[in-house]
Amino acid sequence: MGEVGILTEKDRVELIHGDIIEMSPIGSQHSSVVNRISNILKEYLGKKAIVSTQNPVHISDLSEPQPHIALVKPAEDYYAQRHPGPEDILLIVEVADTSLEYDRQVKLPLYASAHIPEFWLVNLNDKEIEVYHTPMDTSYKLRELCRPGDTITFFAGNLAIKVDELLG
Repeated sequence: MGEVGILTEKDRVELIHGDIIEMSPIGSQHSSVVNRISNILKEYLGKKAIVSTQNPVHISDLSEPQPHIALVKPAEDYYAQRHPGPEDILLIVEVADTSLEYDRQVKLPLYASAHIPEFWLVNLNDKEIEVYHTPMDTSYKLRELCRPGDTITFFAGNLAIKVDELLG
């Protein structure tokens, strides 16, 4: 659709289950947390992974969401020829205030069914991070609720980050 001029780069949309979904506007707190988490992950991981911010991931021919952050395996060309797919994705982070229920009801099952190993849902309203591990069908087997004062371990348990640092 972009190639024939129906959609432009200014259109904030993503493809979910074959439907073009308009994305919510991003407020300053929301963008601040996305930037903060992105920078912290880059600092902690260095060249062990690519921190892709607000870029598409190719889940299937019918779903190409644009998560706020996708932590993907290193690629020499930085995915110049294709978007990262499920086999490339280590972690997806969605930051939510107005989109919280949509992210729980639509995005979480989408990522679980694609076998994304870990999904973080950053709930700005309650200042907490829902950490999901071990995808099974359209859900995750494990859910951990992390609040200020807690620490999130990830990257095969080799890294730990304080929730306070991620939320600011």
